[in-house]
Order: sequence, then structure tokens, then C-alpha cells
Amino acid sequence: MVEGLGRLRAWRRQLGLAVPAAVVLAGLLVVAVAPGLFTAVDPAAISLRERLRSPSAGHPFGTDEFGRDVWSRVVHGTRYSLGAGLGTVILSLLVGGIVGLVAGLAGGRVDSALMRITDVFLAFPYLALAIAVGAILGRSLEHAVIALSVAWWPQYARLMRGRALAVRFVDFVEAARAGGARPVRIGLVHVLPNCVSPMLVKASLDVGYAILAVAGLSFLGLGVAPPTPEWGALVSTGRNYMFRAWWYLTFPGLAIFVTVMACNLLGDGLRDWFDPHID
Repeated sequence: MVEGLGRLRAWRRQLGLAVPAAVVLAGLLVVAVAPGLFTAVDPAAISLRERLRSPSAGHPFGTDEFGRDVWSRVVHGTRYSLGAGLGTVILSLLVGGIVGLVAGLAGGRVDSALMRITDVFLAFPYLALAIAVGAILGRSLEHAVIALSVAWWPQYARLMRGRALAVRFVDFVEAARAGGARPVRIGLVHVLPNCVSPMLVKASLDVGYAILAVAGLSFLGLGVAPPTPEWGALVSTGRNYMFRAWWYLTFPGLAIFVTVMACNLLGDGLRDWFDPHID
């Protein structure tokens, strides 16, 4: 009993605020999947009589310039913002993970060629590259995800390659190689599981940054097209009314802040969990 309580306290020290952060993110996932559980108001419903009304019982977050309910738009916007953040990270993780794993295991010319390509992408500031790709592809949420993934995958490729190089010659990998295991099996069964933890920590941290980046693209007019209630687009429009309708800018901004903070806390907790020796 005492030993179990001690272990529980140790877990709590390692995870810190990651548990409440995970609860917040789980709640946001529920909101994204089922926004109708939290509001029955159509986020696109226009009522010019109600335009720019301050927060009230009928409109907890006030209304926008077309009389649309800001609470409903923030709730429905969770699907777009969180979905775009997760989509960007998953796509970057898949592409970068495959490139890094192949480079780390193959070595030689293959490794050199893949890393030179990676270096070319890393030479550009990620946001500038995302803006350029987004401008070429056009304005949509899917294109924003692709644009950010083009800029982000090299980071995962570098991380995966480093981990693959670190474990490719350890004893259990050498034993599998000596036993006649094929390179694909060695990579997927023996190397990849030992690369998961740092990739998972980076991915959890990057979801928050990706949400911020998508919001930034929307703010610049390269994200979603109106009237899609993505948080960054709401902030971009709300800034035009910041002195007349403070709520229009504030509540979508708070949604971004809370989500990014939760992602960062979860990432820090996972990092401490996988490597408790990190200060």
C-alpha cells in the first residue's frame, strides 16, 4: 500500500500538469467531434439586428458584425483549428518519420541524398516557406495543412534519423540482422519502437505550434475562406472591431491560448515521463 502510494506520487511529480492538460485536450476533442452538444445555434446564422452585441445570457461570447453568435462560432471552430493542428503534425510525422528512418538505416549515399534534400527545406524559415506554398496552392484549410507540413517534415526527418543511427548497431539489432531478418523487419520491429518516445514528445508539442501557425496563415488571408469559423480567421476579423467589440477578438484568442498551453504542458509532461533525468 505504501509502495503504491509512493509510486503514484512519483508519477504525479513526473507528469506534473500534463494530466489536467490532457483532460483539457480530451474535452476539446469532444467539442471538435460533437459541437452540437455544446451549442444549438447555427454558427452561420445571420441576424443584423443582433450585430456586435456584448456578451449576455443569450449570447455568452457576444455577436459579430453580422449578428452571428461568437460562442457558437468558437465551438464549431474547434473542429477546424484542432483538426488542422493535428493534421499538420500527423502528415509531417509520417513523411519525416519515413524519410528519417530510411536514411538512418540505409546509410551511405541514400542517407546523404535524403539529408541534403532535408537541408534544403530546413534552409528556409518554416513560416516563410509555408506562406509561399500556401500562396501557390490557394486559400483553404487543406492547403494550409499541406503548406505547413511541407515546412515541418524535415524536423521529424532529422530527429528520426538521429534516433535510428543511435540504435542501428546495438546488440539486439545486430542479433536480428545476424539471424537473417530483412531490413524492413529490422526497421519496423526493432528500430522504430525505440524512436517513438522522442517523436511523440515533439508531436505533442508541435500540435500547439501548428494551431498557432494555421491561425497565423488565416490571419494573413492564406488559411480558411469566410465564413468558416476557424479561430485564426475569427481573430483576424475581430481585430477590426477590437475597440468596439472586445469580445470578438478576445474569446477566439483565449481558445487558441488555452489549447496551445495545454499542448505544451502535455508535451513537457511526456518528456519528463519518458526521460525523468531531464531537468
